Amino acid sequence: MLKKKWLAMFVIASFLTSFISTKTSAATIFQAEKFPFKEMQVQVMPEFDYPEDWGSRDVPSLLVGEYGTITNKSGQDYDGKIEIPVPAKEKGFEAYLVAEFPEENKPEVQRPYDVDKEKGIVSWKPAKAIKNNETYQFVIEYYTKTIEVKEQKSFTYQLINNAVIDQLDVVFYSPMDAKNIKLDPKAANNTKSEYGEELYYYQYKGVKAKENLKYSFSYQKAGTESTMEAINKQQASTDKSGSTATDQVKKETSSSTTKQPLIGIGGASIIGLAIIIAGLFVYLGLKGNAQRGRRSPAKGTKQKQQPAKQLAGKKDHKSNNAEEKKELRKKLLTGKIDQEMYEEEMKKLI
Repeated sequence: MLKKKWLAMFVIASFLTSFISTKTSAATIFQAEKFPFKEMQVQVMPEFDYPEDWGSRDVPSLLVGEYGTITNKSGQDYDGKIEIPVPAKEKGFEAYLVAEFPEENKPEVQRPYDVDKEKGIVSWKPAKAIKNNETYQFVIEYYTKTIEVKEQKSFTYQLINNAVIDQLDVVFYSPMDAKNIKLDPKAANNTKSEYGEELYYYQYKGVKAKENLKYSFSYQKAGTESTMEAINKQQASTDKSGSTATDQVKKETSSSTTKQPLIGIGGASIIGLAIIIAGLFVYLGLKGNAQRGRRSPAKGTKQKQQPAKQLAGKKDHKSNNAEEKKELRKKLLTGKIDQEMYEEEMKKLI
């Protein structure tokens, strides 16, 4: 009798262990099809900026940013890693930023991440579990050295998606002063930023998993100056003339009221600083002022929200002040502080 009792307890224990193990495994293994994209925006930016350790400017940089909102449709809370496909085997691939947006209208928070070059994925664990049927917002940035330099500079970009995407926006930023720009397939829409940069964009609805959209981009450009460097020169000139970036935004907005937004209000909320409107790409202005201080300079870093220059070991007080000024400028542009508070805080840094 005792033997049968122990046997029954053993069977029950084995069943419970198996059940718990299976449930735990299901909750921590990422299955892309169970995390569809509510929204995604991709920004493809040749010669937009260069990391500090890039090396020769004879090799142009290609910067890609992916902003996404996924929904947990797994049927339970998810406490595992997120896995997003990236072209990890492409020449010069370097992941530069992975961050999440834990709260609406708040800055992104960087997350430590890993890159699996064989599988072609970047993975990270969110700070908190993603509850069932709730959304999670993130941004990924990476560089490649895939621009071929001939009479025309050219590259191809392919979006690899392992899950369906309800709303997709793809935006190509041409380099500043680029000429003879060719894009295949031809973009349905194009405009210019307030700095004179040509912008081309595509919009899709109901993109299927593994649809793998592909684009070819070519252009002519003299010199090696990046778009960021050109924008900073223009911004410095504007600041000296007494016109603020906020004034420029108000002016452009008032003259663009008849144009339709690239993305809706819901879409705009997912991309944090990237407030993109047809004819007025505020995102570009913010990037120009922020000097990309939000990046993580090292792969898998555990540092959060620290200026890149500081993380790189530069302790120069003037540099730190410059980063703080850029952050203040960013807050002013995004409406987190008003002009009066901006001026008061700036005085403390002078």
